[in-house]
Amino acid sequence: MDHAVTTEAQFVRSNTVLAATALVPELRLHLASEITPIWEATEAELARTGLPPPFWAFAWAGGQALARHILDHPGIIAGRRVLDFASGSGIVALAAARAGAAVVAANEIDRFAAAAIALNAAANGLTVDIILADLIGRTELEAEVILAGDVCYEQPMAGRVALWLDALARTGRTVLMGDPGRTYLLGVGIAAVASYDVATTREIEDREVRRTTVWRVTG
Repeated sequence: MDHAVTTEAQFVRSNTVLAATALVPELRLHLASEITPIWEATEAELARTGLPPPFWAFAWAGGQALARHILDHPGIIAGRRVLDFASGSGIVALAAARAGAAVVAANEIDRFAAAAIALNAAANGLTVDIILADLIGRTELEAEVILAGDVCYEQPMAGRVALWLDALARTGRTVLMGDPGRTYLLGVGIAAVASYDVATTREIEDREVRRTTVWRVTG
């Protein structure tokens, strides 16, 4: 096994606990909590050690809502090829795999996230392919369904993602997003599909419950 991958997997195990969220109890994830060191690490501290922010260590509201929606409505992805963009912990990709997708690919640019997704897939007995690359702008994808949970938290990224997801929807693909009211929600055609109240923590959010919407990008 590649040494770097082994080191990243060890880091994930050492800084998380295996737990389920209240909204998606079917899946266990390696998550940061009050008893894990990474919970209190600041972005500056992580930068000094050469580590990117550990977005993968938290089950963000948008991802939880989208995962719940997929599990409750498996017909959306059953038998289809699915891509989970900016997968983070992999909760949406794992939900798609559990709900019966033919093939699921989890896309990330962070090697630690890739390690976390692999560990989370193994913990749940599920198979998920991992694509470690920046896919924004690429439309020659095999996926028939594109899923994206909580990707509109930064303006530059949200702008790039908006144009890309809109282009993918225009090809006839099903494109769904989970978003808890982030400032930079897509400025393209979207239609609300469902809403969920997601329990969060004030350590990473500004409230304890976020009303989160699953959106379909209409193209």
